[in-house]
Amino acid sequence: MDWIQVIVLAIVQGITEFLPISSSAHLILVPVLTDWEDQGLAFDVALHLGSLAAVIIYFRQDLINMTQSWTRSFATHTLDADARLAWAVILGTIPVGLAALAFKDVIENVLRSPIYLAAGLIVFGLLLGWADWRHRGTREVSQMTWKDVAFIGIAQAIALFPGTSRSGITITAALLLGLSREAAARFSFLLSIPVIFLACALETKDLIGSDVDVDWAFMAGGVMLSGISAYLCIHYFLAFIKRIGMQPFVIYRLVLGAMLLWIFL
Repeated sequence: MDWIQVIVLAIVQGITEFLPISSSAHLILVPVLTDWEDQGLAFDVALHLGSLAAVIIYFRQDLINMTQSWTRSFATHTLDADARLAWAVILGTIPVGLAALAFKDVIENVLRSPIYLAAGLIVFGLLLGWADWRHRGTREVSQMTWKDVAFIGIAQAIALFPGTSRSGITITAALLLGLSREAAARFSFLLSIPVIFLACALETKDLIGSDVDVDWAFMAGGVMLSGISAYLCIHYFLAFIKRIGMQPFVIYRLVLGAMLLWIFL
């Protein structure tokens, strides 16, 4: 690796982790277009840690309120809006965790083909576009029912299929349920926290069992750049989502999917 590779991969990861355009598709496409060697598991962990730090910092006050209310609910046996949201994030994470454990080998060994990536980009991109165009909801996160949480959680598990985009499929599900664009994006970002944390934990477990030389300067640079780009991405996405909608991302997904098909077919 060199610093150009570090900078490009970190920025790509930081931006695409939270936009509904599939980070996995981009991280596969970049080395293909540049003829770079695989960046390795250690650097992948660094990039995910940067994204995780960004979303935690951005939603730090929400997370503090949620944690306090969730903890207090065990003593009071009542759930206010923040405690309900905390439980929603926890319960919404269970389906993807179970699916990852059940289908890990299939996902890693069978579904990593660029053709599957292209299919996921196109099919779920069209679904996102339809949900955004057809279902202009006004519901807020606080108005979600437990059935809504289960539906979004199951949808998040589908994101294990390459090219789907975790943020894309959860936003799609939330829009179908009548949530506003801002509410759908906010809940999607909060759901990303335990998912990214679990992904980092699994990757770190695999890393500990391997004999890999780590370049700590590259690692630190990857964490910082991924974190900064992810933070800015979250901020501007939430700021402009009401005006720009999802259609620009849908068009981008269709173009990227077609590009992958053109390159690999």
